[in-house]
Amino acid sequence: MAWGVPPRSPSSRVQALYELCKRTFPSPSDAAASSWPPPAHAIRTISSLMDTITPADVGLRDDNLEDDKGHGFFESNFLKGSARVARWAQPITYLHIYECDAFSIGIFCLPTSAIIPLHDHPGMTVLSKILYGSMHVKSYDWIEPTVLASSQPARLAKLHTDDVRTAPCPTSVLYPQSGGNLHCFTSVASCAVLDVLSPPYSEDAGRICTYFHDYPFSSLLAAGHIKVVSSPDNYAWLEAINTPVNIYMRPGMYTGPTVQEHQS
Repeated sequence: MAWGVPPRSPSSRVQALYELCKRTFPSPSDAAASSWPPPAHAIRTISSLMDTITPADVGLRDDNLEDDKGHGFFESNFLKGSARVARWAQPITYLHIYECDAFSIGIFCLPTSAIIPLHDHPGMTVLSKILYGSMHVKSYDWIEPTVLASSQPARLAKLHTDDVRTAPCPTSVLYPQSGGNLHCFTSVASCAVLDVLSPPYSEDAGRICTYFHDYPFSSLLAAGHIKVVSSPDNYAWLEAINTPVNIYMRPGMYTGPTVQEHQS
């Protein structure tokens, strides 16, 4: 199978992204799913295409949310967790582009200082492209074999990323067990992130988004008091947040090019 990106006009980049995802990500119910994960070069092809997508390609301006004073809490299958915020705060807006049982495409628009708390992506591959603005990204991967804290239900993870990313910058990719599968976003300046998730979150399939609190490695002891790291600043204890709360989010209206679905 040829994985190259065919020549496209800028106005059809969303369609090209859909078609590449359709070719790359099998449905979980498809026999082709046995070949999961997709080849690395196929993921790189999607990433390279996403690198070329601009805010204009998806119907956005870089000032879309700065003067947006909308109100209301929005709870989705993806975003269940985090602390409540003041009713007057600007919401995070999610723009839905496409979803099937194999993958989803959407955009998260974050006003300045908005936070998507630390959460995981169980069994998923995720590609994220900052379309405009700037955000701080902090991410971790689990330590294997599992190391548990001795005093509370926390699990050891290794820091993968802790820096600020500003558009334009390359698309980032996380995998089920590497690449920073657990991450949190904090917008430094109003920003938008184009996300491809494969497969999407699904409660029925057991892919449930779990939120976590991170503790410095030095704050807890490992079970059995075993010395497990030589650079403690590169590690943290992550504990699942079990109390259901809400992220201040709402669905928005996607105004970019629509996807023309087709049969494989």
